[in-house]
Amino acid sequence: MSVILFAENSQGIFKKAVLEAATYAYQTAQLLGTQAMAVTIGDIANDQLQLLGKYGISKVLHIDKASSEFHAQTWSTILVQAFNALQGSTLIISNTYCGKAIAPRVAVHLQASIASNVVALPTLEDGKFTVKRAVFSGKGFAFVALNGDKKIVAFMPNSIDTTVQETAITIETASYDVAQSGTKVLEINTVKGKVPLTEATLVVSAGRGLKGPENWNLVEDLADALGAATACSKPVSDMGWRPHAEHVGQTGITIKPNLYIAIGISGAIQHLAGVSSSKVIVAINKDPEAPFFKAADFGIVGDAFDILPRLTASLKSLSSNA
Repeated sequence: MSVILFAENSQGIFKKAVLEAATYAYQTAQLLGTQAMAVTIGDIANDQLQLLGKYGISKVLHIDKASSEFHAQTWSTILVQAFNALQGSTLIISNTYCGKAIAPRVAVHLQASIASNVVALPTLEDGKFTVKRAVFSGKGFAFVALNGDKKIVAFMPNSIDTTVQETAITIETASYDVAQSGTKVLEINTVKGKVPLTEATLVVSAGRGLKGPENWNLVEDLADALGAATACSKPVSDMGWRPHAEHVGQTGITIKPNLYIAIGISGAIQHLAGVSSSKVIVAINKDPEAPFFKAADFGIVGDAFDILPRLTASLKSLSSNA
């Protein structure tokens, strides 16, 4: 019984989250004494399929006749058939929007135990397959034992580093007949020219402390100097200063970057719920009593309009001297 990775491809490309999940699948397979395989759906080039072999995947089942457009119901049905065809025991899914929609559906079809928001590699003690998952909006962790013959692990991106493990890989193509989804996709709008927030390792975010959209160039300049993505608090997106795609928090996007810089954001619990899993948090606020300072690893008390230009200039100077 093998460990199966659902390798989600985005417009024919495997993104960083998939390569992390491939590493997770390989190391899980090593723990269980079996091999790691993968399933991918839709159009994708052979060199991308071969890429999975660098991260320990020994076999890829490519479902090429299915629509490349994401349909949760259709893709879940395909994945169940592929999982059974590969004689899988454990399914690894990246906890992306796609993964969140597919994982519970597949769990019902397979009658499998499932853990979401998993943030560490599993352990196997006394025969118990145990995973660590984030709970209470990232404010705590739970160790959960998955029982049963079939298991599903929804792994949070940016929780482990990718590890190259060159493996001889075979690629097979298959087609499955499934009923067409009752949902029709009319249009897909994607953010172009920027690193998606869910994949960003560095994020610079700001709130109402910036006083207006005309001052957002200060945030963008700092982000450019760092090579970071930009984000914002809910009030900022609600007022139309920034697009809703940049809203991070409990009702927005949940992120887990290596570095999160919060500028002029008070630190309400709803915002912290979406960013508290960041590895390092830096808060910049002129109010020394701002709640964000209690959650931050580093804090700067001061006026953002004074601090940001100086910080950006220092970063540019370091970059030019490197």
